[in-house]
Amino acid sequence: MKGRKPKPTHLKILQGNPGRRPLPADEPKLESCFPDPPSHLSEAARQHWAEVGGMLHEAGILTALDADALAAYCELHARWVEANEKIREYGLVIKSPSGAPVQSPYFKISAITFDAMKAMLAEFGMTPSSRARVKSTKPKEVENPFAAIDRLRGA
Repeated sequence: MKGRKPKPTHLKILQGNPGRRPLPADEPKLESCFPDPPSHLSEAARQHWAEVGGMLHEAGILTALDADALAAYCELHARWVEANEKIREYGLVIKSPSGAPVQSPYFKISAITFDAMKAMLAEFGMTPSSRARVKSTKPKEVENPFAAIDRLRGA
């Protein structure tokens, strides 16, 4: 399909529907939840799942259908971290079998995984620019109108 990707309705609502266009009535409505991590995740990805998944759930963004996308992001993050650790260990330039200096293959792995990870970050609203487009308005705590009377009575 050509054109801009449609913005999910829940994001339009959080932003106050800035375009003022009618919201789709037939869009599936999914309840926010924090699904268990898939069993195929690496240990590093599983740890990142717990951190990021909790924050996404708290923000009301994560649903059961997002589990595969979050799993993909978490694995990309784990690979990116591992590649950067190898760069710190071996450096950006290594010696080839002939002894000539060459760019570390871990640098390319880091760059590729970062690009893919950046796309996934935007999908979940986890970059400053994508998050700036989402306005989350949590309900305000409303004081019980009878609380003042109760306080006066000493209750």
